[in-house]
Amino acid sequence: MNFTLHQLRIFMSVVENRSVTKASEALHMTQPAVSIQLRNLQLQFDMPLTEVVGRKLYVTEFGLELYSIADKILKDVASISYQTQNFKGMLSGRLKISVASTGKYVMPYYLKDFLKANPGIDLQMDVTNKTKVIRSLQNNEVDFSLVSVLPDNLDICQEILLPNKLFLTGAADMESVFTQPSTKAIFDQIPLIYREDGSGTRVTMQRYFQKANIIPQVKLELTSSEAVKQAVIAGLGFSIQSILSIKNELTLNEVKIIPVKGLPLTEQWRLIWLKEKKMSEVARAFLGYLRKNKKAIYQKTFSWIEQYG
Repeated sequence: MNFTLHQLRIFMSVVENRSVTKASEALHMTQPAVSIQLRNLQLQFDMPLTEVVGRKLYVTEFGLELYSIADKILKDVASISYQTQNFKGMLSGRLKISVASTGKYVMPYYLKDFLKANPGIDLQMDVTNKTKVIRSLQNNEVDFSLVSVLPDNLDICQEILLPNKLFLTGAADMESVFTQPSTKAIFDQIPLIYREDGSGTRVTMQRYFQKANIIPQVKLELTSSEAVKQAVIAGLGFSIQSILSIKNELTLNEVKIIPVKGLPLTEQWRLIWLKEKKMSEVARAFLGYLRKNKKAIYQKTFSWIEQYG
């Protein structure tokens, strides 16, 4: 047999994406290049790794076994590289973080200088909705998770980073309709844009509506904070959004905050981890860095939010 680590990485991506096209996008390769490497790997074995049925790609039982072995091989190879750097006195390893979608406006700023000071660290950050973030934490697939709504029934530790303020927002040309602070009755009049089920923002909105005995007029349900923001800008409706996600749009006068008594809703962005988690050296180092520098990072990058609310 004469397969390469590169071929194994490509095969694993194909398995994870269940698609050559999606794997090529994830690997930043052309589709023909992925197909060629997959075919060259297949030539090393008498049994098929994948099969296509009805234009859909399936992984065979043998393919799944190879995937499991390849995963271990590549982790061992990475471990050799990390240990080599560690013996040279460099902190190295992998840092895995899952981030609730709006947290993409937060986490990079708390990582930047740490990663710059420790180039031997590889970051794996998955940005998704709250449900998937908590699942990855619960399954011990990540070192940390960034959330604004704490999970139920998980024994966790946390480090609070900054407030998450959520305001009612509308397109800039809607501002004249709401010149004075409104009461909760405003939600009987306006079409609302919701995040999908499982989103932390949606959970916060629903808690507010239930407590205030409001039945909102939901017009759209979208699957990302960016999609919600663009729909608001286009004038398709109104939404309660994190101030962090609309900073640029407020500056460009594309979005306006609609004043409502009782808003903003305020949660906290928290880095959380399993209480019984056996942290790697890299994870411990990052947590120590965060505790030492989080106030300075907030003042430098996020103190602007204090002018709102």
